[in-house]
Amino acid sequence: MAVNFAALEISIEIHHNFNLITNGMAKLSAIHPEIKPDYCSSPGGPWRPAGFLWFSLALHFAALVSLILMPSFWTPALVGVGLNQLVLTLAGLWPKSRVLGPNWTRLPDPSVARGEVSITIDDGPDPEITPRVLDLLDRYGAKASFFCVAEKARCHPGLCREIVARGHSVENHSLRHRLDFAFSGYRGFLREISEAQSVLTQLSGSAPLFFRAPFGIRNPILEPVLSRLGLQLASWTRRGFDTREHDPGRVYERLVQNLAAGDILLLHDGNAALTRDGEAVILSVLPPLLEAIQKAKLSSVSLRSAQA
Repeated sequence: MAVNFAALEISIEIHHNFNLITNGMAKLSAIHPEIKPDYCSSPGGPWRPAGFLWFSLALHFAALVSLILMPSFWTPALVGVGLNQLVLTLAGLWPKSRVLGPNWTRLPDPSVARGEVSITIDDGPDPEITPRVLDLLDRYGAKASFFCVAEKARCHPGLCREIVARGHSVENHSLRHRLDFAFSGYRGFLREISEAQSVLTQLSGSAPLFFRAPFGIRNPILEPVLSRLGLQLASWTRRGFDTREHDPGRVYERLVQNLAAGDILLLHDGNAALTRDGEAVILSVLPPLLEAIQKAKLSSVSLRSAQA
């Protein structure tokens, strides 16, 4: 039964993200020749392509060789390459996938042993909602990671400083949160993420350590850029879909289902759906969520604290 729920979750994530990008978007960017392993300050050191990417490169090379040496072999070669591209596309549409490279969907084992979970809050900062979120977190003694959009942060510079001053972390959620982010090439990713990194570092006084792709969608080129910039990709264990779900109860139930140490939970202080009373859903969800975390004898920490 658990397998069926997992399959359902994967299909929901892929369907949700597919609907975001199908209207008039260009095809996924091809791998650029300028990509090289980058030595950097990231925990993993130089970029090491994931095993499936090595397989994909080998498959494409084998298909090319077969077409040169055995032109009649073009049909199975084309089918093989097509199926491989389909897998890569689906992997990019599924935010929790590790096919394209390292990806935090749960906290590390030492953090799990300490009984920690992490609340991550996306798409802000928002001048009306973020301060109230900070007050709620303070009330319960909880810490969180705020994945900020750099252009929004630049409009409200004091909020980034306030987030850090209250013991939370500011992480990188891109410069502009573009819908077509996943179709970027190497230079596009590098420009978008590095500029956001610069802005958020300057505003918060601390360089982000984690990156979350807009909508969770990406392509194989993202990982070498993150490696160059010393950033770790982070997704989530569960999300509440609180950008489109107006019922706080449903959002809450999604987040606390099978709540356990190591969970990374996703909410939004930017682009938040509103309740019937006109309040951002996160403001109604946080109190019972934090109470549930405390009742389970867990503690909410930032991602960088969990990394320690």
